[in-house]
This record gives sequence, structure tokens and C-alpha cells, in this order.
Amino acid sequence: MIDFGFIHLAVATLGVVIGIIFGALPGMTATMAVAIFLPLTYAYDLTTSLYLLLGLYVGGISGGLVPAILINIPGTPSSVTTGFDGHPMAKRGEGVRALRIGITSSLFGGIFSLIVLALFTPILAGWAIKFGAVEKFLIILFAMTVIAALSKGNMTKGIFSGFLGVFISLIGVFNDNQKLRMVPEIFSMDLRDGFQLLPVLIGLFAFSQLLEESELGMKQTIINNNVLEDKQTKKFSFKDFKGQIINMIRSSSIGTFMGILPGVGGSAASLLAYSQCKTWSKHPEKLGTGAIEGLVASESSNNGLTGGALVPLLSLGIPGDSTTAVLIGAFILQGIQVGPLFISQNPVTWNTILFALLLCNLLMFFIMFYPVKYLANIIKIPKARLYPAIILLCIVGAFSTRNGNMVDVVTLIIFGIIGYVFSKIGIPVTTFLIGFILGRDLEKYFIDSLKGSGGDLSIFFTRPIGLVIWGLI
Repeated sequence: MIDFGFIHLAVATLGVVIGIIFGALPGMTATMAVAIFLPLTYAYDLTTSLYLLLGLYVGGISGGLVPAILINIPGTPSSVTTGFDGHPMAKRGEGVRALRIGITSSLFGGIFSLIVLALFTPILAGWAIKFGAVEKFLIILFAMTVIAALSKGNMTKGIFSGFLGVFISLIGVFNDNQKLRMVPEIFSMDLRDGFQLLPVLIGLFAFSQLLEESELGMKQTIINNNVLEDKQTKKFSFKDFKGQIINMIRSSSIGTFMGILPGVGGSAASLLAYSQCKTWSKHPEKLGTGAIEGLVASESSNNGLTGGALVPLLSLGIPGDSTTAVLIGAFILQGIQVGPLFISQNPVTWNTILFALLLCNLLMFFIMFYPVKYLANIIKIPKARLYPAIILLCIVGAFSTRNGNMVDVVTLIIFGIIGYVFSKIGIPVTTFLIGFILGRDLEKYFIDSLKGSGGDLSIFFTRPIGLVIWGLI
């Protein structure tokens, strides 16, 4: 039995549309969309609220592929790897094709994670609870192996960039020792929380590109805006997915599994899926040049996260990512306690969540797939007009990261310059970002592991699950 009516369809559609808009705007995220609209749930019952919030969640995760493919600026952190192959396809005049491949992969990942959520929640929740700090540390270490895969023939610069990202991510006050500061005292009031991911990401991928474009001159690049009108442009066909089924299942599984592990997040999921895609590819050298398999891996994994992140939330009361952490607020507002007894005590709500996720994924597909040509028209806008708007959105997005903190705007500019300099001296920006995304969790779980073992490093080599992960590494 489920609760469903016209009002639920309407709010789910509204949520998906607004979520897609938030995901497609650089600097905005699904978490931000859910957080902004959470107060509206005061006016609705739990069921209506869930349709709205899950629509925002699915739409926000999916919308990030639009700017990642068309202008190489990830709309959300989980769509970082989407641009690796999606943007080269768009530059070849295959923007519509790349978008439809990404949207279809997103639908597959979302449905796959929903099936896993429905069939294996008790089992997977039992597995997730067995993953202590040691296993989480090794999973993050496993995700960092993508640095080697993406170093593009220059291992020294790639590893340097990756570990520089780790080092920069550790700036701030260490939680377990408030007296230890990794920044000069003069900056401690501003950087005690370190650099925030969102302004760093936007700076590296948006501002640095804007600086490069300004160096080339806007007039020299406007010609690229007509690539969609090229008569030789390849059109989308479901035949594009021939030979990609294993890749889609593997990537969706990685996304779902990473979603089940609390706190790992969509960035690590898409990076790990992309790394494994490159490892198993028959032509790994083609990834990063516009290969369909890279785009499929990225999008099916980050949407696989949506169902996976709900497993620990609904079975243990532990949010799988930042967005599901906000979703807890919706349950609290309605007086519902999520945890081990949630499903047995709220069977109608549980069934409604499954149906709402299915509905939102289908709505996402139809809303994005068919009008995709209109979405693709964004690259026809003259850059002299488009980029000032992007700058404004990026600054607003950075400024709103912590409810209005100018440090995040300065961070945006600093890392924009860093990304520009890196491109000039041949240091890969992507590996820096990977290190930055994973560095803080790497440190946290490493310290937690040592605290649990009394400082004994052998703890990393004595747990059965840990040994399996070492084998994967």
C-alpha cells in the first residue's frame, strides 16, 4: 500500500524540475535545494514532503551533468568525472548525444539503486554497520588509486598534484585537538574550518577556465558554439549502450555501495567508478577523450548513490550523505524516528519512499531526455554574455556555501588562479581535486583507526574485510 495522488505527482514534478535547475547551476547543489525547501514541509504532511524532497534530491544529482558536458563546469561535486568524456564529445559536436547518454545512464543508476534498496536493505545495512574506521580508510585509499589512472603519462606531476590536494584539505582545526592549528594564527578565525569543497571545485573548474578563455579572446572561441548544427554530428541511439551493460551494472553497484557507507559521498563514488572503468576498459587510452564508457560510468554511479544513501538513513538512522542528513530534518518535523524499527513501524511510508524514488527517476528522465536540445542550446550563447552570468552564479554559490562568508569567495578566486597556473605548467587539476575531496576523510578514518587500536598499525592488515580491500587496491 502506498500514498499517491495528483498533488503528490505535482510536487514530485516540481521538485525534480527545481532540482535539475539547482544541479545545472554551478555552485548550487542537491543538498542546497533540499535545505532551502525543507521549511516548506511545515505546510505538508510527511508523504507530500517526501515526494517534494526526493524529487529535489534526484533532480539535483542528475542536473549536474548539463554544465559538466556542455561547458566543462561540474554542476555538482558528484559530476566531476562526467566532464572528462562528456565535454570532449560536446566539442566534437555530440553535445545532445552526450547529454542523452548521461541522462539514460542516470536513470539506470537510479533504478538499480532503488532495486537494491528495496530487496537488500536489511542485508546491506548489516554489512555497512560492520565497516569500521579501518575499512572506511581503506575504501578511501582505494578511491585514491584513480590519481594514478588519471595522471596521463606524467606520474610524478599527477601524484604530486594529488597529494598536494590531500595536504591542502587538511588545513584547519583538527577535531580531536582544538589547540592544533595547521594555519598561521592570523588566519585561524577564517580558516579554522579549512577550505570548503564547493568554492574550491568551482574555482578549479570554472574560474581557471574563464581565465584561459580571456587569454584566448572571446571572439576566437565563439565558433565552437555552432557545433550542434554540424551535419556530421552523431545522433543518440540506444545502440550506444552496446557493450556497456557490465560497465553500467559495475558503476551503479559502486555508487550504491558507496552511498551505503555513511559519509563517503558522491564524489568518491564517481571517481572510483571512473577509475574502475578505466582499469577494465579494452581501450583505456580513449577515456578522457570523449569515450562513451567514461560518461556512462560517471552518471550511473552518481545516481546509484541516491538509493544507497537511504539504506543507512532508514535502517540505522545514519545519513549516507549530506543530502540525506538534511532529509532527517523532514522526518523530525513530522515526528518520525528513523532507525532499525522504521520499516516495521512505518510500512506505508517505506513503500511510499520506494514508489516516490521510482516516480522521481522516471520524471527526471522524461523532463530531461526529450527537451535536451533546448538544454544544449546553452553552448550557443556567446561566451561574452554567458561567462559574466557564470561568474555571478559562481560567486553567489560560493558566498552561500556557509550562509554568506567572503572567505569562500576569496577561496574561489585563489583556486581559480591555482587551476590556471597548473594548466600552464602541466600539472593535472583533476588529481589535485581528487586528493582534496578525499584527504579529510582519509585523515579522519586513519586517526579513528589508530585510536581504536591504541596506535597499533597492524590493525590495517588483520581484519578480513580490510584484506579484501587491500587486494582490490
